[in-house]
Amino acid sequence: MEGEKYAEELDVAVRVVHMACSLCQRLQQGIVSAGSDLVKSKEDDSPVTVADWSVQATVSWILSEFFGSQNVSIIAEEDVQTLSKADSASLLEAVVNTVNECLAGATKYGLKSPPKALNTSQVLEAISRCNSVGGPKGRHWVLDPVDGTLGFVRGDQYAVALALIEDGKVVVGVLGCPNYPMKKELLSYHYQYHETMSRLSPPSDDMWERGCVMYAKRGSGEAWMQPPIPGDKKFVWPNSARLVRVSSIDDPKLATCCEPVEKANSDHSFTAGLAHSVGLRNQPLRVYSMVKYAAIARGDAELFMKFARTGYKEKIWDHAAGVVIVEEAGGVVTDAGGRPLDFSKGPYLEGLDRGIVVCSGATLHEKIIDAVYASWDSSNL
Repeated sequence: MEGEKYAEELDVAVRVVHMACSLCQRLQQGIVSAGSDLVKSKEDDSPVTVADWSVQATVSWILSEFFGSQNVSIIAEEDVQTLSKADSASLLEAVVNTVNECLAGATKYGLKSPPKALNTSQVLEAISRCNSVGGPKGRHWVLDPVDGTLGFVRGDQYAVALALIEDGKVVVGVLGCPNYPMKKELLSYHYQYHETMSRLSPPSDDMWERGCVMYAKRGSGEAWMQPPIPGDKKFVWPNSARLVRVSSIDDPKLATCCEPVEKANSDHSFTAGLAHSVGLRNQPLRVYSMVKYAAIARGDAELFMKFARTGYKEKIWDHAAGVVIVEEAGGVVTDAGGRPLDFSKGPYLEGLDRGIVVCSGATLHEKIIDAVYASWDSSNL
């Protein structure tokens, strides 16, 4: 990879996402069993956990140490407002301990560990450092530390998403999906079902049984997938990476469509009507988080449509990493008017035309966009 543009940035991003996924895997089981002690509600009533803050602090520290804090601009979802409240003292302590435990093992991933444990102020500073607003010029890292937090706390699907934007364009994307089953059919089940079945009938030694990190670099025409790092192994590039490619299915009758699980920010009724009008017959695959992008990039699904309810604004950290991975795997991502998503306007996808359409190929994409125009005037949006 040496000598290639963005090679160093991609290498560091892949390593730190592997590291973050390992952190999340350790925490998810405890959160599912311990419940509310490790989960808080933000002002918009959405959940935030020890994992969200811990991943953000860890990624922020690693990027700042590697590239220099003066040179790193990070746009991320979480702030320290909730974490700094008096009634969050135990939560803050858990975050500090988790971050230090994670960073202590950074050398396993070929990354630098701090010379001594970070104190509370340093951890809060690392989280707060992710306060960039982005824009059309310069380099900006975009992080969603735990995309699909609701899925995470329910023991289901979630993702760790890290992307690099340069001059308004996404140039690197890394997507960690710790619970993504390698069998497409198991995506339809709650993840804990898969865990139970795995215990009853132990899986083979195949490392691809569960979890993956996917990544792509703009202009390469390639998207890659790696297995998780076994507990007793060190990360050695390229860590059994293999190419992924979108599905070749372009007939809507044979296509599988991904949808968000939650209805709060997505209009399922319009999506269902649109699916019917274009001839989709398969049941939609409802999955938390950017795992939907991973499913399309890997060929497990052909379509993802999201039409937000009035007043909801799409955030760039919910899409940046997934977009470049799908596109480099051969897919197409636009708004519902057929225009590329604009990542140059800051934390939000400003100017978005109605919704987002992600397809495995140009033929299917054209059919969906045509159907959107035909159906939109009769919708209740």
